[in-house]
Amino acid sequence: MKEATGELNMTVIVVSSVAILSAFFYTVIFPNIHSNFKQQTSCNRAICESKPNKAGFVNCTIRETHEPIVCKYKG
Repeated sequence: MKEATGELNMTVIVVSSVAILSAFFYTVIFPNIHSNFKQQTSCNRAICESKPNKAGFVNCTIRETHEPIVCKYKG
């Protein structure tokens, strides 16, 4: 009976650890990756000015929506 209780305790610890790591991933890491992906694809579709500012960014406009955004200068 002690072995079964020990296995149950380990199972609870593993399931709890997986749940905590999953919650951390979906609340902290995934939103950052998703927003970075959206920004990058928007910059790839945008029309940008030819000269960057001092910080290395350029003002751009998305073709479809004519929405202004700021992108990294790619040269």
